[in-house]
Amino acid sequence: EGSADYVSAAIILALLSGVMLALMGLFRLGFIANFLSHPVISGFITASGIIIATSQIGGLLGIVAVLIHQPFVLVIAGGVFVLEAGSVMIQTVWFKHTRRKFGEGRRVFLMAPLHHHFEKKGWYESQVVARFYILGILFAVLALSTLKLR
Repeated sequence: EGSADYVSAAIILALLSGVMLALMGLFRLGFIANFLSHPVISGFITASGIIIATSQIGGLLGIVAVLIHQPFVLVIAGGVFVLEAGSVMIQTVWFKHTRRKFGEGRRVFLMAPLHHHFEKKGWYESQVVARFYILGILFAVLALSTLKLR
């Protein structure tokens, strides 16, 4: 029965899109569909390509770290991501703990993840990004310096 609902919804959506296209053709507005579709399609294709490429690079880094028997290097190299994820975990655990203990939750950061904390403190987004880039470079240099040259 659930799949029948999906089929009905798909049929209705197909019908409505056909009606919309017919009306656009009737009123000579078909150029709008062509004008809007190219940027939208190319934007989605570019974004999905970037997501796929970065996930492949991340997987490759993980494989290389395991092959050279240095998986902890990934934690150092991804220090900014570890800080971001850690800030969320700290905020969640502390909030739940203080809510149980005091009846209301207290926060460690103004907002988690960590970059939002700095934005709430009054930093501009460009400042946060630039400083996190610098931190990322420092973590990468630190990770590379821990590798043994053979």
